Amino acid sequence: MKGDHLAGSRSILIVDDEPLIRIDVADFFTDRGFDVFEAESADHAIAVLEKNPTISVVLTDVQMPGSMDGLRLAHVIRGRWPPTLLVIVSGAVPLGAAEMPSRATFIAKPFDPRFVLGEIDRLSA
Repeated sequence: MKGDHLAGSRSILIVDDEPLIRIDVADFFTDRGFDVFEAESADHAIAVLEKNPTISVVLTDVQMPGSMDGLRLAHVIRGRWPPTLLVIVSGAVPLGAAEMPSRATFIAKPFDPRFVLGEIDRLSA
C-alpha cells in the first residue's frame, strides 16, 4: 500500500543540467502517466517544489552548477519535504549510504529509466 503522500499522486521532478537527459527522462515518465516537472539546477528545483507541493519523487543528478549540487539538494529536500522519494544519479560520483539522506537511492549513470521506475515503485510500496 502506498503512503498517503503518494496516494493519487504520481508526480516527479527531474533535476539535471543536461537538457537532453532531462527531456528523455521526462518523456519516459510522462508516457507512464506521471505529472513531470523539470529543473536545470538545485535552486530551480527548490522553487518548483515550493510551487508544486504534490511532487512525490525527485530524481536529481549530483553534479550541477549553481549554489548547491544534487546531493546537497537531496538533503535539503529530505529536511523540507520529508515524504518525498529521492533518487540520486551520477556518472562520475559514486555515493555510499552514509553520504545520502535517509530513504534515498543511488543509481549510476547511464541508467535505464525502467530501472528507475522499478526503484520508485519499490520505495513507494
